[in-house]
Amino acid sequence: MSRAHAPMNPTIAAFFDEPTNTVSYVVADAATRRAAIVDPLLDFDPSAARTSTTSADHIVAFVRAGDFAVDWILETHVHADHFSAAQYLKSSLGGKVGIGWRITDVQETFADIYNAPAFKPDGSQFDHLFRDGETFSIGGIEARAIHTPGHTPACMTYLIGDAAFVGDTLFMPDYGTARTDFPGGDARELYRSIRKIYALPDSTRILLCHDYKASGRNEYEWETTVGEQKAKNIHLRAETREDDFVRMRLERDRKLAMPRLMLAAVQVNMRAGHFPPAESNGARYLKLPVDRF
Repeated sequence: MSRAHAPMNPTIAAFFDEPTNTVSYVVADAATRRAAIVDPLLDFDPSAARTSTTSADHIVAFVRAGDFAVDWILETHVHADHFSAAQYLKSSLGGKVGIGWRITDVQETFADIYNAPAFKPDGSQFDHLFRDGETFSIGGIEARAIHTPGHTPACMTYLIGDAAFVGDTLFMPDYGTARTDFPGGDARELYRSIRKIYALPDSTRILLCHDYKASGRNEYEWETTVGEQKAKNIHLRAETREDDFVRMRLERDRKLAMPRLMLAAVQVNMRAGHFPPAESNGARYLKLPVDRF
């Protein structure tokens, strides 16, 4: 399903995929009709290892109906819970695929895990690697990439106008913060990254990559503000001390299960949405590293 609105400073449409609890976005400057797509999803049926573009096609239809020109396809990080549709959308709509420059750390780790010696962990699979503080624009709207590691080393927040797209770093205030037990994750780094987000004006809108409906809430939600997070986030409020957060986060992470698509999805997402190369029979394969986790 999709939900669109016309906020004060970019136009944003959200596309929610309930099977993975993932939210993808089209972010646009209505005046110039230039747009970016954030964290697009490719449908994947793990029981049949079959992909489809149903979710991505909703984005294509929205972009074409609005006569938007896509400049960027932005990944906040290498996702462990869904497949990226970046390459499908690039071929359909154009745009450059961007991610944080520390994608190379993630690639090096997982190239070893998947025993992929031919894979180059240099970020070249992406069109652009954003540095911390790098500025860009969506039409006439100013944007900035903010390095917010902790969930993964490569996590970036994209501040576009008055809206910050934070990936998995934060959830709705009643659900908390990202896990830090993936390779390269770090609870202390996550605390400091969230503090960087909390330093933005309280009115800054926070757009999330996931929602899981916290206990007692009946509807999915994926938009909040810096002020609301600082006042109400159950894991990290304005007054929360770093050591207390780290202790809570590590204890909580020890109880979490592996995301069901992680082992399949990461080897695609670290390639910017490309699947591993076809083998001699023309088929593509995803590996499962047995007993590595």
